[in-house]
Amino acid sequence: MVGNKLTGADLKHVTIQDTFWGKYIDLVDEVILPFQWDLINDRVEGAEKSYCIRNFRIAAGQETGEHKGMVFQDTDAAKWLEAVACSLNKNRNESLEKAADEAIDLIAAAQCEDGYLNTYYTITGNKRWSDLFEGHELYTAGHMIEAAVAYFEATGKRKFLDVMCKFADHLCLVFGPEEGKIHGYPGHPEVELALVKLYRVTENRNYLWLADYFVRTRGERPCYFLNEDCIRNGNYIFPEFKDFDLDYNQSHMPLKEQETAEGHCVRAVYLYSAMADLAYEYQDGALTRQCETLWENIVNRRMYITGSIGSAAYGERFTADYDLPNDTNYSESCATVGLAMFSNRMFHLTRDGKYMDIVEKALYNTLLAGIAMDGTHFFYVNPLEVVPEVVKKNPTYRHIKTTRQLWFGVACCPPNIARTLASLGNYIYASDESTIYVNLFIRSRMECQLSGVGICVSQECNFPENGTVTLSISPEKPGSQFTLAVRIPSYCKGAVLKINGKEEAGTLEKGYLYLNRIWEMDDTVVMELNVPFRYVRSNPRVRHNIGKVSLMKGPVVYCLEEADNGKYLSGAVIDTSVEPQEEYDHQLLRGTLCARLQGSRIDYEKAGDSLYGEERPVYEKTELKAIPYFCWNNRGEGEMTVWMREKE
Repeated sequence: MVGNKLTGADLKHVTIQDTFWGKYIDLVDEVILPFQWDLINDRVEGAEKSYCIRNFRIAAGQETGEHKGMVFQDTDAAKWLEAVACSLNKNRNESLEKAADEAIDLIAAAQCEDGYLNTYYTITGNKRWSDLFEGHELYTAGHMIEAAVAYFEATGKRKFLDVMCKFADHLCLVFGPEEGKIHGYPGHPEVELALVKLYRVTENRNYLWLADYFVRTRGERPCYFLNEDCIRNGNYIFPEFKDFDLDYNQSHMPLKEQETAEGHCVRAVYLYSAMADLAYEYQDGALTRQCETLWENIVNRRMYITGSIGSAAYGERFTADYDLPNDTNYSESCATVGLAMFSNRMFHLTRDGKYMDIVEKALYNTLLAGIAMDGTHFFYVNPLEVVPEVVKKNPTYRHIKTTRQLWFGVACCPPNIARTLASLGNYIYASDESTIYVNLFIRSRMECQLSGVGICVSQECNFPENGTVTLSISPEKPGSQFTLAVRIPSYCKGAVLKINGKEEAGTLEKGYLYLNRIWEMDDTVVMELNVPFRYVRSNPRVRHNIGKVSLMKGPVVYCLEEADNGKYLSGAVIDTSVEPQEEYDHQLLRGTLCARLQGSRIDYEKAGDSLYGEERPVYEKTELKAIPYFCWNNRGEGEMTVWMREKE
């Protein structure tokens, strides 16, 4: 495998033509990126101010003033630039590119002579690298590096890349095991995976080495963070950090000893993504197994059915196995993006389809739920059950919003959603020297090279509404032999595959059907995937879901919403012996497949007003409408629930 590594498709060579995903990708290009540019320039009335671009102007000496916003406010610009780069990779846009170049010029002007770049520390004059536990300097550097790599790959322009190489060279001089260097690592992992990306584009092994150093030394004893002033003397930037132990940022023990996902979810999955990158680069079997252990713990014990993670709001963190409350959870959008990143890297390492199952689940549910169809309102937190009047009056739910917001003071999620949507092509296809992998069923076209031969793959589908997937294979040289590997999702009840009308068996391995043959121009592969509506239940160790079911079709999780079913959704009981009936709603999000469910619900008119009594509730038969979870809250404020009581 060392000489035949798996890589994602080049975004320049992937064209997405999907009716479903296309409307979101068009939103990124046409609405989200221009809107977020206005937001980080503080030009949107009614939105919480970002101060991001203003801080860069002050750091560059173009304005005077104090730093405002969070210590990591620079990352608003970085993630926006990365999303712009992914968009430009698909389709050059003069207006967006001009705005991006303007931002890059400003970033370059704010860089210090020695390569250091961070507006908070430059403007305030606070000592650099003195608070790695919570200061976010390396986290911010990581997002800047990722953006620079993406922009260079999209445009070929080197200015931003050179700025960040200079900064990375500075990091290599500052951090390491040698005497006189800082023997620490990031409080918030991110720079590790960014340095691997920078290494891949520059081939400078110093960057790979530093990423490896940050990962391998994390959690060693004595823990570096214990010597920092914030912990020793309680001088915290963020007061709540005094309540967090070292597991909050995964530094409580060496990574090689960690078997459960602990602490802040975004920190964890960014760190695990870097671990997977290093395992890939070094072909490190032990590190791969460590990644597998942590991934299994997340997916099999600590992940919501929507592909979100983060059971607790305080600390935005993992808690215990099977602790998955639906109404108080955090489930940050960024954490879902991170889980998709981690899972995609694990697929590249192992070629196992189970990882792409989770990528798919995260993308179709929590990622899309985080954005309204107007492209200008966002969720940061993604609960699975909401009762607005309770949320507004009970401080336990203070982290939950009952409607999507224009922006946030900590605005990591909106640009993270944008950069993920803009780079969707990275997830759909992958290839090595002899095999093309089809991971997601999204109408698209991809071109790649296999051993010097150009191959074009076109995909026609309307998934998961319909299970028919048609692949047209066109090699540049007819008569070329190579392998096509098509993912068979774990939820699929059956699959039939035909090549040019003739049924083929192929070889099924780790969730992929491998088809090795001599391919001619316009060979056609048709797959019939059986993806009916299905009821899904939790492990009974998940106390919150005992006696309840959820509804899914393919990777899509469904929910009940007040707009269709009225209030008191907790009083509904579903008769799972009756098959759900498809119903297409032409009004909901420009057309959405919904489901009609049979069941009963409490007649609240007969319930009376007494708080307690001996009478049983009176139920009446009813029909309920379920919509995809990602659609909820696009028709105004109201109740929502994913998990529904099941009729015994």
